[in-house]
Amino acid sequence: MSTEPPEGPRNPDGPHLVLGLGVTGRAVARALVAHGEDVILADDRPGDDARAFAAELGVDLVASPDVDTLDALVRMASAVVPAPGLRARHPLFGLAGRSGVPVLSEFDLAARWDQRPVLAITGTDGKTTVTTLVRDMLVASGIEAEAVGNTEVPLVAAIAGPTVDVFVVEASSFRLEHSRHFAPDVATWLNFAPDHLDSHPTLAAYEAAKARIWRDQRPEQVAVGNAEDPIVARHLARAPARRVGFAAGQLTGAVAPDVRVVDGVLVGPGGVPVVAVEDLPRQLPHDLSNALAAIATAMSGGATAEAAAGVLRAFHGLPHRVAFVCEIDGVRYYDDSKATTPHAAVAGVSGFASVVMISGGRDKGLDLRGLTEAADRVRAVVAIGEAAGLVEKAFDGVRPVVRAGSMDEAVATARRLAEPGDAVVLAPGCASFDWYRSYGERGDDFARAAREVGGVPA
Repeated sequence: MSTEPPEGPRNPDGPHLVLGLGVTGRAVARALVAHGEDVILADDRPGDDARAFAAELGVDLVASPDVDTLDALVRMASAVVPAPGLRARHPLFGLAGRSGVPVLSEFDLAARWDQRPVLAITGTDGKTTVTTLVRDMLVASGIEAEAVGNTEVPLVAAIAGPTVDVFVVEASSFRLEHSRHFAPDVATWLNFAPDHLDSHPTLAAYEAAKARIWRDQRPEQVAVGNAEDPIVARHLARAPARRVGFAAGQLTGAVAPDVRVVDGVLVGPGGVPVVAVEDLPRQLPHDLSNALAAIATAMSGGATAEAAAGVLRAFHGLPHRVAFVCEIDGVRYYDDSKATTPHAAVAGVSGFASVVMISGGRDKGLDLRGLTEAADRVRAVVAIGEAAGLVEKAFDGVRPVVRAGSMDEAVATARRLAEPGDAVVLAPGCASFDWYRSYGERGDDFARAAREVGGVPA
C-alpha cells in the first residue's frame, strides 16, 4: 500500500475550513461568503464574539473540535485557511497534509480575486514603520495606497475597496509561511533575528517563512533587501526578481547597496538624492535603515523622490518605538515597548551613548544574552517581569542589574542609576503579557511612571 499523501483534496468542490476567528479569520470568512464560497468555521477557544460572528454570517461554528472532529472537517474541505500565528504543531497541519488538502493564507485568496499591485514588507523588526512610510510616500505621489495585512485591515478585506491603486502589505512570517503563491510587485525584507520560536518549530523554519517573500516573484518584479544583514543578503543574492539592496552603514561584503547614505544624503534607486540626514527628525541607526528601506520600496513602486523626502522630513515615528517621553534632571526617557526581541531592543539603544535599560517581560523562547550586544552603551540594567532572572543572568558579570517588581519601581530605580546625559530606555526584549495586555499598555504605563517620578505634566 502506498504511503504517499493524496495529490489533492478528496472533496475539491467542498467548503473552505476557516480555523480561528480573530480579525483575519473573520475577514477571510466574510470574503469567502461574499464570493459565493461555502465555509466551515471552527475555533479552538471561541468566545461570545466568535459565536455572534458565526450567527451574523449564517454559518455554523464548530467549537473546540477534538482531533477526530477536526480530521472529519478537513476531509470534507477543499482547502483550509488557518489563523495567522496558529502554532506549527497544531494538528490541523498534519491532518491537512495527510488528506492532501491545501493550506492557504489570506494572500492566496486575495490574489485569486484581485490583481492590483502589491508592495510587501517583512522583517523581524520595523515592518509597521516601513509599511506606514511607504504608504505615505505613495499617497504623497498621488497614488491611492492602503496599508494592509498584519494590520487592523487584512488584505483579503481591503480588496473590497474599489478606489485603491496599490496595497502596501505588512507580511508577517505566519502569513508568508502558509501562502502557496505570493508574488508581490515589490517585496522587501528588512532584517532577520530570532523571534516567534513559540510558534515556528525552529529558527530555520522562521527564516524559510521570511524567505518566501521572494520565492514566487518574476524577473520583472523587484526584491528589496538589507545588504547589511548577512541572512537577508544571502537570500537576496538568490532572489529571482530584480534585486535592490539598501544599507545605512559601510559594507565589507559582496552585496553592493543601491540605496544608501552618501556624504550625509539618503540616495534612492538609480543614485537619485532624496533627503539629507540632518533634515530627518529621527536619525538613530535603525531610523536610517528604515528610511532607506522605505525609499527603495516606495520608489520601486512608483513614488517620487520629492514625495519620499517630504514624508521623511515630517516623520516623528510611531508610538512605542523609541518614542521620547520626557526629560528629568538631564536624563531623557524613551518608550521602546515595541522592542519585544533582543535584536529590536539592541537596535533601539544603539543610537545612544549611555543608557539605563529597563528590560524583561514574558520570555518568547529567545536567547536574552542577545541584549548584551549593546553592553558598551549600557550603564546599568533594571530587570522586570517574568524574565527578570533571565535578564539578570544574561548581564551577570557584564553590567550591574537591579530587579524591580513594578513599572513604578523600575522607573524610580532607573532614575537613581542614571547620570545627566544618559537615556533611560524601556527596551524589554520580551513580550508584555506577564504584566500587561499589550506592548502599548506597557509603554503607556512606562510613560506615566516616568512623568510622575519627575513631576512632568502629561
